[in-house]
Order: sequence, then structure tokens, then C-alpha cells
Amino acid sequence: MVVLRRWLLIQSFLLHQGGFLFYSAVVVPIGTEQLGSALLQGLITQRVTWWLNLFGLIWLLVAAWDIRAEVAMRRKRVVVWLLRTLTAVALILLHHEMAAWIDQERETIVDRSAFRLRHVIYLWLSTLDWTLGLLAAWQAVRSWGGSPATSVSS
Repeated sequence: MVVLRRWLLIQSFLLHQGGFLFYSAVVVPIGTEQLGSALLQGLITQRVTWWLNLFGLIWLLVAAWDIRAEVAMRRKRVVVWLLRTLTAVALILLHHEMAAWIDQERETIVDRSAFRLRHVIYLWLSTLDWTLGLLAAWQAVRSWGGSPATSVSS
């Protein structure tokens, strides 16, 4: 069970962190160039980020299981987990709020200044979440030590 739990944590981490990095660094710039419009790329991004946020929630669940099972560094890991949970909730709420200002049929943003402010906050929170994810991964690997023997049975 220890190996399965750790494997699931790594896989959920890769899905969320890797998905975010690949999408933001590769897909968005190429999509914007190919579509000729940041707004059109943004309409795609709106749908993709829903999935990235879901993957983040999956990671939080698996990480909670791992934190509960691992004795080492538990308090530090809980702090980072709580911060990631707060950023995940904020990202989901902001995503929902920004979606209300997008007219999908007309492919326009209804209130550009309100949208832009939330979008900047969303980007910074995403970056914070991604950075906390790196720290969380580091903490997980460190807490595992060299052997599954340092884990409790779950």
C-alpha cells in the first residue's frame, strides 16, 4: 500500500504540475500565435484550466493521504498542504467569477477591466500554487526517507 500511495502521489503531482507547466509554457503561446488572438486562446484556456483545477484537487486528496500516513515532516507538510488548499479554492472561485464576464457566443469579454484584474490575480495565484507544489513534492520525498519502513500502515 505504501508504494501504491507514493506512486499515486507522484502521478497526481505530475498531472497537475506538469500539465500546468506544459500548457502555460507551450500550448498557450502556440495557440495564441496560431489562432491570432489572445481572446480566442483564452476561450480554450478557460476550459483547460477547469481541468487543471480538478487535477489540483485530486493531488490535494492524494497528498492528504500521504501526509496522514507519513510521520516525518508532517507539520511542515500540513502547512504547505493548507496553503495549496487555499490557493486551489481561490483559483476555483476566481475561475468561476471570470467565466461570468465572458460571452462565449460573441467571443468577447463583457467587463474587460474587472476581468483583467481577476486574471492577473489568477495568474499570480497559479504561480504561487505551482511553486508550493514544488515545495510539497520536495517535502514528500524527504519525508519518505530511504525506506517504506518509516510509514504507518495506511
